[in-house]
Amino acid sequence: MAEPRLLPGPVVLATGGTGGHVFPAEALAGELEARGVPFALVTDSRGKQWQGALAHRPIHYIHSASPTGSLGRRLMALLSLGFGLFDAWWALGRIGPSAVVGFGGYASVPTMIAARLRRLPSMLHEQNAVLGKANRLVQGGAARIATSFTRTRHVAEGDRRARLVGNPVRETVRALRHSPYRAPGEGRVVDLVVFGGSQGAASFSQVVPEAVLSLPAPLRARLRLVQQCRREDLDQARQRYARAGIVVELAPFFADLPQRIAAAHLVIGRAGASTVAELAAIGRPSILVPYPYAADDHQTANARAFEAAGACIVIPHAAFTPTTLAGHLAALVEAPQRLAAMAAAAHAAGRPDAAARLADLVGEMTGLALSPSGVAA
Repeated sequence: MAEPRLLPGPVVLATGGTGGHVFPAEALAGELEARGVPFALVTDSRGKQWQGALAHRPIHYIHSASPTGSLGRRLMALLSLGFGLFDAWWALGRIGPSAVVGFGGYASVPTMIAARLRRLPSMLHEQNAVLGKANRLVQGGAARIATSFTRTRHVAEGDRRARLVGNPVRETVRALRHSPYRAPGEGRVVDLVVFGGSQGAASFSQVVPEAVLSLPAPLRARLRLVQQCRREDLDQARQRYARAGIVVELAPFFADLPQRIAAAHLVIGRAGASTVAELAAIGRPSILVPYPYAADDHQTANARAFEAAGACIVIPHAAFTPTTLAGHLAALVEAPQRLAAMAAAAHAAGRPDAAARLADLVGEMTGLALSPSGVAA
């Protein structure tokens, strides 16, 4: 029998600085670390905010920018990305990686191009149901494309490089995977959790209270809410709920949001990749209102894919009115069996082993079967 071989060099993780890109990178880093596989990080200056499995690792910073806005800004961004390619080329030379994994965001583009120029095996991970612009720029050089949804726009059907792995979620979310869902009984309290993110909280703070206040009094009396609100909207929202005697907890941020989701009978939220992945991992029914200005309208694609699985109801932002929302709330609260079915569908769509699947793909791509001990058989 051949002797086990250690992975010959670190796995480079290349990503932008926003949470949607960083969370899956952190999840893969944690999985690689658990298997004893070395890894290195290449990002732009925003990577200084990284925590967890990434915080104690050396980070190689490169130039990057998003080529959006005015012509002048786009030209400056392209120049910065050019410098970033030079930075990434030398960083990969110093690191000597065995593979490179890109998680999207323009900060990943120079590193993925440098990996192709150096003939290194590379892989993309796409969190959304639409392949992002940055990932589209570099997908031609990728040996594998790891997706989070069964179908991903801009990934050709039948592309042999594509592998469905899911979008990794935080350990605090995975720990709630087996929390059973119990639909509200007749006449019993109904727990709603509402969060819209920094970009969506303003409209949620206006629409949700008005929708709740328009419900019939017996139904309204059963509701108990936890709602994320922008700080400037807190007083107005609190006053609206108080007029109707609604039990509500309002805050700009909930550190224990996964636990709040697990305790909910119904969630109202946006449709970012992390939100959908966490709802699926925990298994909770939802009403999703995609943020209309997301790049490539990817939140609508995420929400529609989740809806097709039977896990949620989608309300387009333009149709997100108190009347529309109240109608859905009334129908769902009076149909607990439907809530239970949606929860089961969400749970079935969950992929809590996404980080492990990503690590396995690294092994597949490099021709090494990475064991939990970090050796290759």
